[in-house]
Amino acid sequence: MALHRGWEWIRRHGEITPSTPAGRRFGHLGKGVCIGFPTGAIFGEPWIHIGDDTLVGVHVTISAGFGPGLDLGPDPVVKIGKACSIGRGSHIVGHQSIEIGDDVFTGPYVYITDQNHGYADPDVPVGRQWPVNDSVVIGDGCWLGAGAIILPGTRLGRNVVVAGGAVVRGEFPDHSVIAGVPAKVVRRYDPETGWRPPFPETPLDEATLAALADLPPIPGPGELAS
Repeated sequence: MALHRGWEWIRRHGEITPSTPAGRRFGHLGKGVCIGFPTGAIFGEPWIHIGDDTLVGVHVTISAGFGPGLDLGPDPVVKIGKACSIGRGSHIVGHQSIEIGDDVFTGPYVYITDQNHGYADPDVPVGRQWPVNDSVVIGDGCWLGAGAIILPGTRLGRNVVVAGGAVVRGEFPDHSVIAGVPAKVVRRYDPETGWRPPFPETPLDEATLAALADLPPIPGPGELAS
């Protein structure tokens, strides 16, 4: 249909790349970068740096500061490394410092921010209290599952897996799997023993082992039929 062909033309020509006028507004947009169209809210481009060959899905918001036209100082606020893939509908909202390493992949609708409202004064609505900033670092090779929320002050090591829907705050080591609300380490990699739970497993005591040994054998399929 002509409508579909027209939409494909608009979608293709609406993409932001280093060679487009919109791409040249960024502090740095590496070679091979493509930001899908339609975009989400994108502003504060001079303080956004994106490394080579990173792909950003459609409807993704990437912002630096509270709104367009602000002077945020000499340093980048949002840095996304090389060869990353940012899933559709995700939000990366930076005010102080968000650093995303190389080869980081996210599912759709991931939310990453370095700012949240304070709630210290019980007599003032939370939304009217002064926001609190705390920088975010996401290490190389991380995977963030669909709907994960990365809150201010988060530090993820290398190759960390974040389960879908997790709400993450705090520091997490290299080669760990984190899940839950709030997120906790559920698996980690030990170079000597491989992947294991975060704490040593408790061995079964002798009484439990003896009780298991006394259980009758499980019948096979043929025995059940007879």
